Amino acid sequence: MGDAMGTFLNSTWLKNLNISRIPILKDHGEYGIVVTIVVAVLIPVLLSALFLGKKKGKVRGVSVQVSGEPCYAVRNARETNLVEVPWEGASTMAHLFEQSCKKYSRQRFLGTRKLIGKEFVTSGDGRQFEKLHLGEYEWQTYGEVFSRVCNFASGLLKLGHNADSRVAIFSDTQAEWLIALQGCFRQNITVVTIYASLGEDALVHSLNETQVSTLICESKQLKKLGAISSRLTSIQNIIYFEDGGNAKDASSESLSKWTIASFGEVEKLGEESPVHPSLPSKHHVAVVMYTSGSTGLPKGVMITHGNFVATTAAVMTVIPDLGSKDVYLAYLPLAHVFEMAAESVMVAAGCSIGYGSPMTLIDTSNKIKKGTKGDATVLKPTLLTAVPAILDRIRDGVLKKVDQKGGLAKNLFQFAYNRCLLALKGSWLGAWGLERTLWNAIVFKNIRSVVGGNIRFMLCGGAPLSGDTQQFINICMGAPIGQGYGLTETFAGAAFSEWDDTSVGRVGPPLPCCYLKLVSWEQGGYTTSDKPMPRGEIVIGGFSVTAGYFKNQEKTDEVYKVDEKGMRWFYTGDIGQFHPDGCLEIIDRKKDIVKLQHGEYVSLGKVEAALLSCNYVESIMVHADPFHNYCVALIVPSHQELEKWAQQAGIAYKDFSELCNKSEAVSEVQQSLTKLAKAAKLDKSEIPAKIKLLPDPWTPESGLVTAALKIKREQIKAKFKNDLEKLYA
Repeated sequence: MGDAMGTFLNSTWLKNLNISRIPILKDHGEYGIVVTIVVAVLIPVLLSALFLGKKKGKVRGVSVQVSGEPCYAVRNARETNLVEVPWEGASTMAHLFEQSCKKYSRQRFLGTRKLIGKEFVTSGDGRQFEKLHLGEYEWQTYGEVFSRVCNFASGLLKLGHNADSRVAIFSDTQAEWLIALQGCFRQNITVVTIYASLGEDALVHSLNETQVSTLICESKQLKKLGAISSRLTSIQNIIYFEDGGNAKDASSESLSKWTIASFGEVEKLGEESPVHPSLPSKHHVAVVMYTSGSTGLPKGVMITHGNFVATTAAVMTVIPDLGSKDVYLAYLPLAHVFEMAAESVMVAAGCSIGYGSPMTLIDTSNKIKKGTKGDATVLKPTLLTAVPAILDRIRDGVLKKVDQKGGLAKNLFQFAYNRCLLALKGSWLGAWGLERTLWNAIVFKNIRSVVGGNIRFMLCGGAPLSGDTQQFINICMGAPIGQGYGLTETFAGAAFSEWDDTSVGRVGPPLPCCYLKLVSWEQGGYTTSDKPMPRGEIVIGGFSVTAGYFKNQEKTDEVYKVDEKGMRWFYTGDIGQFHPDGCLEIIDRKKDIVKLQHGEYVSLGKVEAALLSCNYVESIMVHADPFHNYCVALIVPSHQELEKWAQQAGIAYKDFSELCNKSEAVSEVQQSLTKLAKAAKLDKSEIPAKIKLLPDPWTPESGLVTAALKIKREQIKAKFKNDLEKLYA
């Protein structure tokens, strides 16, 4: 969903998950494991015999006639008409928020962990790392938060902000982020969202293009703002969160031309001098959301209040039994459409939202002081959002830990996993509920405790999730995964897999707020008349489709179209196919297809997705040149895996950079890729003929990947131009 996801997704943070330190199976001793296996084998066999059954197919999306060019269109099977609002009277996020706060006024709403203390530890190489001692969650009720929102909204105007100008939020996710957002909505002020990881040039571009007059940020960002103050043309006010950072930067000379105030000071201003609200209409632009796209400077997407509530209403129909008893762990960046949409759903349903961070998420996160608990353990959430990079990391870590245990413990895990996999595939559905309880207690309980032990539903988006990982997480976490597809341009609202759909590789039927249609792309060989399933470019129409790009009419006209009946459509550039039950599968992307010298087509994205599962690969970019008849690849290898191989092979090297240049290492990785490519049934022309190993990771800070770890092809091609030329020499 969208193009960016925040710095928590870079390889450094993924390493901080420290999955290797998570206990996978309890140590009952060899005798205990033998007894467990005997019992575990006999009970499932008896249950299977008693409850043998087969899952029936279910229609999830149905074809529908829509206006516009020839296409194959589908709507949600449960809804004849498109859903626009979650309930009558909630036409904007400002109205929805006020109504939810009044309905759930006494229930807990926003939670933040108490900071007990900080300390710094020194690693063997002399580097210092901050460790946090965090206590329990401290909660504010819906009623209390609504009062703070009203106070902040009034204080913002009393500070001198012109309600006709824009506010930007430049911060990591926290409770005050949401309070500031809703405060702006209450005065019909458009909010510009900017990723905390954004580089200086992109930050200056975003603020100047939208002519932001008030900037809300963390105190730690004040120093960065001071350094670029001469380049910012419209800023008048700075409001900083009192987050324990160095607030003395607020008085620095470089910031003296602006009015500087803390978040608490603004709230107090509003409490002392309340201002009557000015609520928006559904057509007003709520947010200009900047994406860190794969090419050029970020684009600002104009999201209306109508887009907000439409996606919110639609997702509420997908999550089973969603309500005020649910607890949601918020740690993804609120500047990303996935998290903003998710928190909007939680607000509408009256859920509790506990804020965490990527660096404190689990007990073994690197910022958690030894002996204290991570956010998930303390909060025990029932709902969790995740992105494929995190889930892939968890899966790999668990499997490595199981391999290390070996013997009977490994056999027990594999047997339990295979039994559950059979259930998911429908071979013995009747026994599933009873047997699942057994396996949960014996095998999977420790894995689930990593994220609190109470997860009942997971939302996944941001990028394609592999089928193997989806099945693995579903089984080991014991919770269905709702895999979503959408973009910033559709406020995340497009397709969402349903809780009882255990198939993999698909993103479900259309959400009830929109239609999905496939338009033939003859040049790429994808048509709606293809058999056995119609294929084509995915086009999204309905209430979730946004208003376009800020000050970029040319790009807006290129990808947004309005048909003769007034329906607004967004052309995604993604290629999909519809299964007979109305579920969508993403199979390609128009920009990723290159025609080689002899006429063969290579889908770069498809090849990269297949080769990413190689143990040696941390990041990969496949490159195809139309003037050659083969493709090549640039690869950032896994330090751990490549160094492990080098040790076993007796390869001597001074540092990792030298290892990457060793012909033996290149040969080992290439052989592994070729074997994997053949197993994935890639054509010969799709298998990289030559590769280059690059020692340094691609991170959002390096500018080579988006914050969602999607590669920036043009930037990578430019940086490694010489390496690519040598591969083709």
